[in-house]
Amino acid sequence: MAEGADRLPIRMLHDRVLVSLEGEGGERRSGGGIVIPATASIGRRLAWATVVATGQNVRQVEVGDRVLFDPQDRGEVELQSKEYVLLREKDLHAVAAARVSDDGGQTGLYL
Repeated sequence: MAEGADRLPIRMLHDRVLVSLEGEGGERRSGGGIVIPATASIGRRLAWATVVATGQNVRQVEVGDRVLFDPQDRGEVELQSKEYVLLREKDLHAVAAARVSDDGGQTGLYL
């Protein structure tokens, strides 16, 4: 388990993935340098999060990976005063991890 995740009082089951949105919800900058506040309403935008725990049947992601998912398809849970998001592995759209290489055929996408 990742640093800090071993203290979580939870064990994930089946194909469930627990992710942390820490540091992901703030304001962003556009390609032209314009600051976009976190409260700005944009169409359906996918979100990045860090995996902190996985169930035993999860095959494509590991603890510590960054994953892309639809924020509307999520369940939120609070553990030890921190907010986490509970997802199914099939609800993840992409994985960004150092172990994912671009060697043709293995894109890291889980569709």
